[in-house]
Amino acid sequence: MVTTTLDLFNDPFFIGFNRELTRLNDAHRINSQSYPPYDLLKLDEDTYRLSLAIAGFTKEDIDVSIDNGTLVIKGEIVEVTDVEVVHKGIAGRKFVRSFALGEYMEVSSAELKDGLLTINIVRVIPEDKKPKVIKIK
Repeated sequence: MVTTTLDLFNDPFFIGFNRELTRLNDAHRINSQSYPPYDLLKLDEDTYRLSLAIAGFTKEDIDVSIDNGTLVIKGEIVEVTDVEVVHKGIAGRKFVRSFALGEYMEVSSAELKDGLLTINIVRVIPEDKKPKVIKIK
């Protein structure tokens, strides 16, 4: 019998965790490809920067969305050309990249510059979830 850490969440004690487990597994399955390459930087405890190398794509070719706690980045170049292509060596294939976002993680901005799509992600903790100091009277 083989047991993994993820099997722990199938225990009836963890009510509702199976949805989160499925979401994480789906994001991992979709991200098993290597195109386009990306960097993920942790700038501080609550701030991350995700950069994807997508040379040749324009803003109109890229779709960045959040679906059920998952950051989804799609790209597709629609080429309309009236010329004969002798050689095509620059990758412009369509792609889908997904990243599971943790609790309270939000995309604060996205920018395409010099062939790099840069997405800034921050943790925004609601006031009622932050630690409180109780004054003693």
